[in-house]
Amino acid sequence: MTERAYNSLLSSGRIAGLELSNRVFLAAMDMNLCVDGEISDGEIAHYTARAAGGTAMVITGTGAVAWPVGATSRHQPAFSDDRFIPGIGRLADSVHAAGGRLCMQLCHHGKTASVDTAEGRPQLVPSLLDGTPDLSALRDSPMDELRRLATATQGKKATYKVADEEDLVWVIDQFAAAARRVKFAGVDAIEIHAAHGYLLSTFLSRTYNKRDDRWGGSIENRARLTCEVVRAVKREVGADYPVLVRLNGHEYGPWDGLTAAESAEAAALIERAGADAIHVSANAHNPFADFTDGPLPSAVGAYREHTKTIKQAVSIPVVAVGRMLPELADEMIAAGECDFVSMGRQLLADPELVNKIRAGRRRSVRPCINCYVCVEQNFFDGNPKCAVNPALCNEEVALLTPFDRPRHVVVIGGGPGGMEAARVAATRGAKVTLIEKGGRLGGTLWFSQLTTPANEMLVDWLTHEVERLGVEVLLGTRADVDLVDSLRPDVVIVATGARRGRPDVPGADLPHVLTGDALRGVITGEADADLAALGPLQRVVVAAGRAVGALSDANRVRRLSKMWMPIGRRVVVVGGGLVGLELAEYLAERGRHVTVLEEGQHLGLPMAMPRRWTAVREAREHGVVLVREARLVSISCDSVRYHVGDEQFDVGADNVIVAGEVRADASLADELSARGLNVRLVGDAAEVGYIEGAIHGAMKVARDL
Repeated sequence: MTERAYNSLLSSGRIAGLELSNRVFLAAMDMNLCVDGEISDGEIAHYTARAAGGTAMVITGTGAVAWPVGATSRHQPAFSDDRFIPGIGRLADSVHAAGGRLCMQLCHHGKTASVDTAEGRPQLVPSLLDGTPDLSALRDSPMDELRRLATATQGKKATYKVADEEDLVWVIDQFAAAARRVKFAGVDAIEIHAAHGYLLSTFLSRTYNKRDDRWGGSIENRARLTCEVVRAVKREVGADYPVLVRLNGHEYGPWDGLTAAESAEAAALIERAGADAIHVSANAHNPFADFTDGPLPSAVGAYREHTKTIKQAVSIPVVAVGRMLPELADEMIAAGECDFVSMGRQLLADPELVNKIRAGRRRSVRPCINCYVCVEQNFFDGNPKCAVNPALCNEEVALLTPFDRPRHVVVIGGGPGGMEAARVAATRGAKVTLIEKGGRLGGTLWFSQLTTPANEMLVDWLTHEVERLGVEVLLGTRADVDLVDSLRPDVVIVATGARRGRPDVPGADLPHVLTGDALRGVITGEADADLAALGPLQRVVVAAGRAVGALSDANRVRRLSKMWMPIGRRVVVVGGGLVGLELAEYLAERGRHVTVLEEGQHLGLPMAMPRRWTAVREAREHGVVLVREARLVSISCDSVRYHVGDEQFDVGADNVIVAGEVRADASLADELSARGLNVRLVGDAAEVGYIEGAIHGAMKVARDL
């Protein structure tokens, strides 16, 4: 297969007086690695890794111009005093040494300034607003999450001050002074943050700005504060120094929020004020309801149309963001829809993206799977994690030491944990044999891509890397002690996954009750699947689909299942965690009447919060009946009985799917150890941790060999 050239994406570019080696930026994402505003070694390592990976310019997470006043965290960059300049300078020097350019993002956080609340100061806002946001999504957050959500504010309630003329003069001066310090420290560009509900953003938005003075009303007045900040900053840094402005192309949620057309008017005013580029993002009025619309969208290229509209209104470069994949980014630049693209989560997952693409190795780019594990930590004022990249915020993990002598590593299980362990061991120079009982790699991850299409990219990446590194793969092979012993391994890594059982209630063993493994088998037609739960005609159809290869491709299964599935019309899903919730929506989209019974108080655990909030909402929108604190009593041939408190309920069911009852299973590892083999456990065989647990555990085990 011929590799795409990505000529537009990899072409050089220019903003003001700054030459850039390609069109890829690292979008600002808060790492929270600073120490009381000071740039730390961890912060430097993070941005340097992305610069070394070929990213033309890295944009740091939001920094507070008047820190700690107007700050959202004590762990973000601070620009309020000259004492912060040396740390910023060390960061700039390190990024430059790696071949990249550095842009620092300047912000006053306004109504999200948690440090102000924690320290007893009112938050600065354009207007006082009535009402409170809908926080109903938090009913699915356990108490420990709720406590962590209050970390930055120390549990205190926010108060507000409507900005007066003196306040606004001060704000403008703080931005200008911060810009002066940043330039002096050797930084190549600055980005003024006028998006995402921060202070400048709220002045731009008629939702938040109800003023009737020269700072409110018309778009010219609402854009005045941002324009004055740009003018003051440009006076400090000079005409050739790049000043970017991050702008909402749309506000999701409020009826009177910014639209792309109005943002385009604002962008033209901001250009006339002296801005050198516009970075088009978006935001949600209520993050607990719409966070996966903005600012971190779940849809690929979510802000494409907003970006095109704003691009037509200005003559300066426009930067696109919003789940940008390389193919889409190249296409948009080539079409003149934008001039640069910024990638956040994708560059957290793989800092080497640009280098790999330039070298013709697009399939080796580790994908972001859009799981929101990274950004969840920002809600807790913590350091982001990445489900697929254990080195995030600990870059040394990515440095793999070669083995000092030949090693033969046998990996049992071809799911995400097994493939990652095989990949890392092979990268370190081991001979690796991977044994998988099924007819394809991926394990439960392959099945999960049906309900969660982003997981398909991870299956493809791991499969490609295992093949590229020369791992010997034995498919359709059941590992037993004798087979493994005959391979004479130095170490055996067991990644056979979890054991999926049935609830201890009458009727749980009826044929129409499917465990996760059984469901996977009947939907995908796996060779060793038990089809006893199906009727004669269903068995024939599944067998025929398997015979002609119709069930070997996830996209095909996803498409065909909208027309026919070997699952009845009424489905009860027992267990409303990560798997149960996603499966319920998948089935509901295919015309099933789905009821989810969750024994606990919370749905969607252990999904990361933003994804959980969206999953619960979308399940309801698809007609799924969600029942919390439901105690399963019995299952009959056509119904399920459960209790909620002292009340008893019956719901009709043609199929019952058990999405809980998952237990770690180390039985094979115990047998191998008894034979005297050197055994390690990873993934759900060790502890149920889903994709994040499997990948992180596999990396640790394979690094420590």
